[in-house]
Amino acid sequence: MEPARPTSPDRRPSRRTVIGSAATGVAAVAAGSAPAAAAPRVRPALRGPLTLDGPPLLGGPYLLDAGAAGPAVLWHTEEDVAASAVVLGEALADLPLEEVAAAAVGARSLGRGWQRVRATTSTLSRTREDAASRVPGRQWEAMARRLVVQHEARVPGRLPTDRRTPYRVVSVLPDGRATVGDLHTLAPIRRSGAVRLLLTSDHQLKTMTPANLEKVAETVGVELDGVMVAGDLVNVPDRASEWFDDASGLAFFAGLTGRGHQEIAGRTYTGAPLVQHAPLYPAIGNHEVMGRDREPTLGGQFNDPHPRWVAEQRWAAGEGSGEREQWLEDHSWSTTTYEELFPVPASRSGGPRWWSRTIGDVFVVALFATQIWRSKSTAPNVRGTFSEAADDLGDPLEWGYGQHIFERVDRGSEQYRWLEAELASPAARRARYRVVMYHHPAHGLGDNSAPPFTDPVQRVERDADGAVTAVTYDYPLEDDHVLRDLEPLFSAHDVHLVHNGHSHLWNRFVGPTGTNWLETSNVGNSYGAYDESSGRSRALPPDEDHVLQGDPGGLEPVVPTVAPLAGPDGSPLPYVSSNDITAFSVLDSADGVVRSYRFDTREPDGPVVLFDEMPLAPR
Repeated sequence: MEPARPTSPDRRPSRRTVIGSAATGVAAVAAGSAPAAAAPRVRPALRGPLTLDGPPLLGGPYLLDAGAAGPAVLWHTEEDVAASAVVLGEALADLPLEEVAAAAVGARSLGRGWQRVRATTSTLSRTREDAASRVPGRQWEAMARRLVVQHEARVPGRLPTDRRTPYRVVSVLPDGRATVGDLHTLAPIRRSGAVRLLLTSDHQLKTMTPANLEKVAETVGVELDGVMVAGDLVNVPDRASEWFDDASGLAFFAGLTGRGHQEIAGRTYTGAPLVQHAPLYPAIGNHEVMGRDREPTLGGQFNDPHPRWVAEQRWAAGEGSGEREQWLEDHSWSTTTYEELFPVPASRSGGPRWWSRTIGDVFVVALFATQIWRSKSTAPNVRGTFSEAADDLGDPLEWGYGQHIFERVDRGSEQYRWLEAELASPAARRARYRVVMYHHPAHGLGDNSAPPFTDPVQRVERDADGAVTAVTYDYPLEDDHVLRDLEPLFSAHDVHLVHNGHSHLWNRFVGPTGTNWLETSNVGNSYGAYDESSGRSRALPPDEDHVLQGDPGGLEPVVPTVAPLAGPDGSPLPYVSSNDITAFSVLDSADGVVRSYRFDTREPDGPVVLFDEMPLAPR
């Protein structure tokens, strides 16, 4: 018998395995269970003289917003270390690297013009590689655990406010070999005043991403106040190399730290050192969610999630064993790697999955609002959005349950109640601007704007003997969780901007109460725009709830105000959807505007073009 859906999903705390604390160096395990592969280990002792020939960092550093404590600095290695720390201060510009390494391990935490902040060290609990991984000089024949050691230092909030502070990260192996990172600068997290925020999404190891980020730095610099990424940071979130060192040169942290490499039209782009200087503010997309652990490849696991409620019913029926929360995760879906890489910002109810922060005069809320992507094909052999594969009909464990939502955000859900309280909070009301960021496009011209963002309505057909002959799914437009529940909430609380991703294009809309909706995810490639001006229609089965052209939410797209692209007939296009032209947007709260730029990678020496200015009128 197929399971029936309960009314609420399971909530599970994030897990992190700590192997060396900043204060004591004693091993500890945070709340929640961890797989056996992530068992805690005590940090080894330093047993050799300091040298400067340590291995290069695997990834980072990058900054996160740790709240009142100030910025957090994170970086990664593939080896256990005897010591790791951030050394910061005005003296670093002239301090020899030998002295920086000594400061990181010495007894003193302060010196002339510098201070040390010891890092907490942990291992990522689910990072692996398999035969599809691409790491220079390395190969995996089958899926295997890959050790990734994470270092996190919470920099005190007592930083100078009138200037940026130089810093370096340091990791020291037990034999004394030290790795001293490049010199970067950081500043206190701004909690008032004007800020500049990069709005981006869907990096996903796409070809144009390093070029896009390099042009960001050339246009607005690297000393921003935040980098807001509306999901789909990588493709397979538990594959370590996609975050750090994929041979394509397109790994997520590589591009955002200026260590990427991709040649287009005879020019090699490296990205830009953005997140070493500006805090990263991410949201979860469908590509940050891993599926069940039963498949032998990482790609297979990523594409095989089940709704959490299905796993809960199986557990209640006695199918599960061992620790309940771990079993549920292994048999449904997981965001563990994302949560470990981005432990802050976080909320009490959602942890890193949903959070809020005041950044200067902007109040930002990030939601976990996404669903599994499945093929729109209705062919008999496809486990898709609208039907199950014919060969799977007899076994509900093989069903995909349509394009199911991972975490509820509809009215009455835990996340909705939290969001409602946040938007009504004094911090939100004090802010000059209110911004909500999440992955799924609420209003859009892209392919992924349809079908509606709602729980699939399952229909099971049987023959006279009770055997399942078809399983299909409907998505009623009137039940779209964003349009039905979230959009009225945004209007009631005067949200200025909703920032989305997912469809790999640029388009924007203005709602009847003044809320702006922006998808600026044409970073690396596009899946097309479905608008009268394009002449294209979404490939969806005939259904009154399926909008084949235009915005399923009924809004008219806004034509860029400065320099729109033109269609074949010369008319201005209300979108940027291209595999050659990449776009990015910057929120400038001083001017109360979001500026959008484009760059044609076919012309390496061509200009970055300001093509749209979207005003954010105070409300």
